[in-house]
Amino acid sequence: MKRLLVVTDAWYPQINGVVRSLDQTAKALLPMGIAVRFITPNDFKTLPMPGYSEIPLALATKRSLAKHMQAEPFDSLHLATEGPLGWAARGVALAKGWQFTTSLHTKFPEYLYERTRIPVSWSYAVLRRFHNAAAATLVTTQSQKDELDRWGIRNTHVWLRGVDTEMFRPDGPKSDLVAQDWPRPLWLYVGRLAVEKNIDAFLDLDLPGTKVVVGSGPEHQRLQAKHTSAKFLGAQQGDELAAIYRSCDCFVFPSLTDTFGLVVVEALASGLPVAAYPITGPKDIVTDPSAGVLDSDLKTACLEAVKLDRKDARRLALDFTWEACTQRFRAALVDLDGQTL
Repeated sequence: MKRLLVVTDAWYPQINGVVRSLDQTAKALLPMGIAVRFITPNDFKTLPMPGYSEIPLALATKRSLAKHMQAEPFDSLHLATEGPLGWAARGVALAKGWQFTTSLHTKFPEYLYERTRIPVSWSYAVLRRFHNAAAATLVTTQSQKDELDRWGIRNTHVWLRGVDTEMFRPDGPKSDLVAQDWPRPLWLYVGRLAVEKNIDAFLDLDLPGTKVVVGSGPEHQRLQAKHTSAKFLGAQQGDELAAIYRSCDCFVFPSLTDTFGLVVVEALASGLPVAAYPITGPKDIVTDPSAGVLDSDLKTACLEAVKLDRKDARRLALDFTWEACTQRFRAALVDLDGQTL
């Protein structure tokens, strides 16, 4: 059994695609002969991220992190995020002469620009420094790979995301949180309630029926106060989240900055057609027009997508298995000397 050490700044109790992807990948790696150990912010004292208190930032030095890393032997090292732990682990690895892989989950420069107006080019320069030290950088889609290649980030490998098609499925119990007397169709958004998610673009739409929002984040209070007719159900996960998906009629993904959108695949697996912009992520997932509609006019996408057959949405999602995407992840791993694991 090989031993993989993953250092990540994103971990439970955070609820997001990065955490779910890492957790599911670790489970899928075990039958492939790789046991995963995580180092997370839970191993250190933390401070809340400014402007986003739900995300803890680990107070770790290279020395303290090195002690955690070497507490147990490992064969391969993966740095999942570019936060304080990721940077400290990168420093430890370079000092020790260890080879490692990284992953790039989000459009961090675009997110940062939305919050601070720091030029995107400056942030990509930082990402180049972080990731170009790696033997390989795993990215979510071919579209993201092409974009990162243009920004000078080298050795990128596509690592898709999967979905639990047993949990997220069209048949099964409906959610008690979704009232049966709400006017239909029910338009669903699932994800962080943050400025970079462009949620107002969805909630501002003049659509028939009822808008349903699942998630939490720094924009929660503002959005709920502004959009009083929408139904805010808070953060949900597991069986309750699956029940909410199957209780609704169309999934709306308004983000312009996501690199994949794991929730899009969960919605498809639940039999929900998808309405989204034609950007990186949705255009890599919604490759069958019978399963969703991508349009620069989000209202048009919604009104057309809700007409689609739920069976076609489900069928497309079956292409996204955790086993298949984890095989891609495993193929990119190297040992500490840089040899294929």
